[in-house]
Amino acid sequence: MTGRIRIALTGDLIVDRPEPDRFFDAVRDVLVAADLTVGQLEVPHATTTDVATADVPAPPADPAHLAAVRRAGFDVLTLAGNHVADAGGAGIRETIAAATEAGMAVTGAGADLAAALEPAVTEVDGTTVGVLSFNCVGPTDSWATSRRPGGAWVRVLTHYEPIGANPGGPPRVHTWADPESLDRMRDTIRRTAATVDVLVVALNKGLVHTPVALGAYETEVAHAAIDAGAAAVVAHHAHIAHGIELYRGRPIFHGLGNFVTVTDALTPSSADVEEQRRWAERRRRLFGFEPDPALPSWYPFHPESRNTLIAVLDVLPDGRVEPALVPCWIDEDARPVPWGGDGGGDAVVRYLRRITRAEGFAIDLVPDGDVVRVVPEGRGAHE
Repeated sequence: MTGRIRIALTGDLIVDRPEPDRFFDAVRDVLVAADLTVGQLEVPHATTTDVATADVPAPPADPAHLAAVRRAGFDVLTLAGNHVADAGGAGIRETIAAATEAGMAVTGAGADLAAALEPAVTEVDGTTVGVLSFNCVGPTDSWATSRRPGGAWVRVLTHYEPIGANPGGPPRVHTWADPESLDRMRDTIRRTAATVDVLVVALNKGLVHTPVALGAYETEVAHAAIDAGAAAVVAHHAHIAHGIELYRGRPIFHGLGNFVTVTDALTPSSADVEEQRRWAERRRRLFGFEPDPALPSWYPFHPESRNTLIAVLDVLPDGRVEPALVPCWIDEDARPVPWGGDGGGDAVVRYLRRITRAEGFAIDLVPDGDVVRVVPEGRGAHE
């Protein structure tokens, strides 16, 4: 390693509206300024009309829109997620081809499990950075096998324990990782960490649309990734930010939330697939929210999801990682705006502090120039 480098990482990307460059206008300078920028691609970007899932299908976005993602500064896309195989193997092939043609590396999905477990490795100023991507939430038809395209995965098991004399009532929920698939993840991380200077692991995990809620498996899998050699862990999938942890001195961003997530898939006028209509109705009952009316119909997410962030990893010449973040606010055009515009980033930082404390993590968030540093509790002034 020869010098200090900066890695920027974002949450979910769904680039499914016309003129896609406009959604990155406010944040482009921040992403381009980083030495390496990584984002999670939430849905296939492909032309195929194949549907290969029994779950709620995400219609593919235009693969040409990935050129706008590249122009916004992204270098690597993580693909392991619950929608990666919604359009089958054809959708995966087209997505990877479009990303590669646009100039981005990918990891987390491929023609088979071996391909999905291949890291994206990039050299930046003499420092090699590896990125791996794993899906922890299913559905099983999104998982790659030795003979089927899909994403890399860790199986998570769930047990519902009845509470008291109340059959059918709200249960206590226990979650944990299947040991075999967790060991495969550990082995993949160990092998990769031995070949790069810095390894970042991205996990598709969490309870969607729900603030301040982490399943036991989430810390289990994230800690296992750090123990196996990851310098940092970032997570996505919940479509809302979650807390930040320092484990063994290394950062875990338990939920990066939404970034550019613009889609017609769940709007009443466009959700012409029965599964999409049922999910839009069920979402209201399950999660008890209505999208912010200030936002367009093609941003169908929890109002609190407007608080979001860019994770920042400053890698020092000795290999240590200093974690930080850039607070962002999703504006009325569904664009992430660094620092919220007009000082609105202070409110986002307060939100991130609050949810982090509510999740039980002992860190401070300390403004420092162009970022907010993540430091152990007591190391910096906080509100």
